[in-house]
Amino acid sequence: MNTAIKHLSDTKVELTITLGAKELADAEQVALVKLAREVKVPGFRKGKVPVAVAAKNVDPAALQEQTLDNALSKAVATAFVEEKLQALDRPAVEVKKFVPGETLEFTAEVEIIPKITLGDYKKLKATTEKVTVAAKEIDEIINRMREGFADKKDVERAAKDGDETTIDFVGKKDGVAFDGGTATDYALKLGSNSFIAGFEEGIVGHKPGETFDLDLEFPKDYHAPDLKGAKVTFTTTLKSIKEPKLPEVNDEFAAKAGPFKTVDELKADIKRELTDQKEREAKEKLKDDLVVQLIDISKVPTPEILVEDQAKSIEQDFERNLMYQGMNLDQYLETQKFKDKDEWLEKEVKPTAVKRVKAGLVLAELSKAEKIEATNEELDAHVELYKKQYGNNPEALKQFEDPEVRRDIANRLLTEKTVDRLVELNTTTKA
Repeated sequence: MNTAIKHLSDTKVELTITLGAKELADAEQVALVKLAREVKVPGFRKGKVPVAVAAKNVDPAALQEQTLDNALSKAVATAFVEEKLQALDRPAVEVKKFVPGETLEFTAEVEIIPKITLGDYKKLKATTEKVTVAAKEIDEIINRMREGFADKKDVERAAKDGDETTIDFVGKKDGVAFDGGTATDYALKLGSNSFIAGFEEGIVGHKPGETFDLDLEFPKDYHAPDLKGAKVTFTTTLKSIKEPKLPEVNDEFAAKAGPFKTVDELKADIKRELTDQKEREAKEKLKDDLVVQLIDISKVPTPEILVEDQAKSIEQDFERNLMYQGMNLDQYLETQKFKDKDEWLEKEVKPTAVKRVKAGLVLAELSKAEKIEATNEELDAHVELYKKQYGNNPEALKQFEDPEVRRDIANRLLTEKTVDRLVELNTTTKA
């Protein structure tokens, strides 16, 4: 077998492969073994026909077709192993010349994992910011806790900011109720800015039992196209008002909030939690910064097939998240001023997909350079962590028996270890 390789780009190759009589004879033998299982010959049971007998009874056209398929499959697999190429898809094969029993010449074109040239990954410049927690941040959390412990009592006075109200309302545009504009027994805290401008302010000053109209205007950038900038009227009934009375911040409050004897203990615990959270965020930012820098100083060609696969995944995840927010893609495109979906894919999705592909490729190369591996023991420990997230759900736990799922977890583990090594090589602390 002779193989000539032509690099069509950094990510695509074309192999020209030529086979001789010996390779074709081997392929024919494999074809005969396969066809012998199906051929019918008097005196022999199906599947028990000797190859030599089958050779005289098989359809010549079927034998030639099967021989060609076998020769192509084996030659392509052998050539990619010998040339140390990793194909990303099934190669596009084109037969140039085929003389049965004598010669076969064909080309195989496919995108491959490209050669990655790493920059000097030991001299990056990202730093870990020293985190601090301000007293104001602790006070904000304590105030939210006070709201959770607030004693709420019904009042008959006029509503004011901070009150928790129960309302009925019907929103109409041009005298017709619009979708999503009607509710009964709706709980609304005044001052929460949950509604469009003017709604909560319009309730202030009214007393329980009153029904009134609020003439308002939706924002011009509102996500629902039919309500953008629309003038509407909400007929609103204020059914009840609860006035929350916040507890004092004292040792009794601290004991209610957790296993604390004093306010100082509570504040110290909050500070620890905030510090841990900020340190985690700082570390994740450091990791992201280092990976971006590594990409920038390295040569990382991006195979189009990987970018397309990643873009599809991003698109699906994004649309799912929009659905959870009560929006669809068309509404999002309109609010973000995209002309159409194609423009969004080109300007927002594809650049993100390219970054992810580059990150994956450059980290894979770094793991080889640093000889980083994920051991079976580490993988088992990681799998156990994932299992704990599903508790005792037998159906969910079954997925971890799938080799593909374990392979995916192993890849994530290897990536984590590689990024940690990158951090280790480049970490300095900024005071």
